[in-house]
Amino acid sequence: MTQTAAKFQSYSDAFLALAQQSNGHAPAWAEELRSSAWSTFQRLGFPTARRGNERWKYTSVRPLAAAQFSVPLELDPDSGVSFDELRQFAPCQDGWANLVFVDGLYSPALSTGATSENVTVAGSLAQHLPENDIIQQHLGRYTSMDDDGLPALNTAFLRDGAFVHVPPGVAVPSVLNLIYLTTQGAHLTAVFPRTLIVAEGNSSVTINESYISVPDSLSESGHFTNAVTEIVIGDGAHVNYHQLINEGPNAYHVGHTRVSQSRDSALSSSSFVIGSALARNDVQVVLDGPGSSCGLDGLYLTKGSQHIDNLINIDHASPHTTSNLRYKGILDGNSRAVFGGTVLVRKDSQKATAHQSDKNLLLSDSAEVDSKPSLLIYADDVQCGHGATAGNIDPMALFYLRSRGLDHETASKFLIHAFAGEIIQSVELEPLRDYLDQLFQDELPAATIRIRHQD
Repeated sequence: MTQTAAKFQSYSDAFLALAQQSNGHAPAWAEELRSSAWSTFQRLGFPTARRGNERWKYTSVRPLAAAQFSVPLELDPDSGVSFDELRQFAPCQDGWANLVFVDGLYSPALSTGATSENVTVAGSLAQHLPENDIIQQHLGRYTSMDDDGLPALNTAFLRDGAFVHVPPGVAVPSVLNLIYLTTQGAHLTAVFPRTLIVAEGNSSVTINESYISVPDSLSESGHFTNAVTEIVIGDGAHVNYHQLINEGPNAYHVGHTRVSQSRDSALSSSSFVIGSALARNDVQVVLDGPGSSCGLDGLYLTKGSQHIDNLINIDHASPHTTSNLRYKGILDGNSRAVFGGTVLVRKDSQKATAHQSDKNLLLSDSAEVDSKPSLLIYADDVQCGHGATAGNIDPMALFYLRSRGLDHETASKFLIHAFAGEIIQSVELEPLRDYLDQLFQDELPAATIRIRHQD
């Protein structure tokens, strides 16, 4: 046990109160899942150990473990924000199925175009939990809690979140847009969003998942978001999945994304992170069927003393599987980033193809990135490669733009935007691509102040 029981007291009190509150309202299997998860968290605690803790080697969660977060039980899904106001600071469109969760609870008032017909279910996990066999079959199955107490803590406080089920052969015409909106009060609060996505055989769906703070509520108190997303992709199914984390400079965000892919399935994923005092993006993809493939893109921007940790693991568990991992970081100030990318090719996974790349642009002498790409290959007929780079803006490219009449700052912004643009432009969904492009452009001016003049 890595933490004393005293530091768990606020979570312990909240868990007991939640158990009493939900007694008789949730199915027995869900109560057993939560109880088991709580026992696991009590045993493991927060991953603060200095030794034998390779997964958290470059990221300290001691400030997170020491903070006294409260878990509010009486939550109001009405944030006081209208849908028109929401679209000013979160990616949402009238033509999308926008499912909004306020402090972890589904908000019918802010949600628009949600589907619940015979062909597709997309809505509140809490509402579908009692009677949906799909949830019982998949929820918690892909998220291991044996070596990390944080996903166990999320499962212990399982209350609500998004549930998406696409039956066999269905191509969902509208974008499913999941927005987790956090409102910060006067106290440190913890929220535990949960997402379950099940795309059955030969189906296709596009899903956006965003974690956003209400701008007016960005108080100095901050908050802790502990999120878990499980994605199940059936034979021949195709999922386009985009994730955005933009919760403000005082937020802690720890996210776990777990993906299980069957034969000939395809995952196209992109991750974007801006802000947060501490952000952890923990992704595991298991290519568990021949012909399955995944493409994982990521882009993040840090400044000040922010810290972002990307831990990406791809498991080639079957032959004839393909993965392409491509992440980019832009670091300014005293910020720090961590990239740990591991590709495992199992003994019988012949004809596997895997490529991974991590590129980082350091805009300050004080910024630091720890990059640790690795390949674990136990098959002998594969095509695999990896690479990592970190550096400042190319002085020759900057000189070229300066020679064309641009000032130093404008030229720098062009080059930084071009560096980020490779990831942003890979997003096929045009409204989301435009939103992300503008979002990162708005952040770039502050990130170019400390660039050394090369002339």
